[in-house]
Amino acid sequence: MRIYLVVIDDSPESKIALRFAARRAVKTGGGVEILTLLPPQEFIAFGGVQATIEDEARQQAEALLASAAGTILDESGLRPSITVREGDGPKVIREIIAANPDIAALVLGAAASGAPGKLVSHFSGTDAGALPVPVMMIPGSLTPEAIDRLS
Repeated sequence: MRIYLVVIDDSPESKIALRFAARRAVKTGGGVEILTLLPPQEFIAFGGVQATIEDEARQQAEALLASAAGTILDESGLRPSITVREGDGPKVIREIIAANPDIAALVLGAAASGAPGKLVSHFSGTDAGALPVPVMMIPGSLTPEAIDRLS
């Protein structure tokens, strides 16, 4: 099965990328895997405080994923896989792609204006030709109608 790996956060462009990936998956008989990345936490000397901060970050990420999964299910009928990982984004993405041969593309949302995010910059620059799958960068300026037409 063709799987579209979508990295999401709370940005508007990640929602656009998710919609695009879900529409492509429906049209190609594939699926969607949603990934959210937890930023590495700074070390805090008090272990209890550190654990609380990490737990809150994970809960926030899981709530974001649940919302995104619900949106996909409502709009397309697809039941996506969800993954929460901590670590360096590009490294985590390469590991996930290497571990799952069904992943057919990495789908990233590009901001409608301003500087690109870390992942867009990385996979359109340093690692542009290194992945074994295509990278789809979805412009954050696309309307839902444009996404539906293009996907």
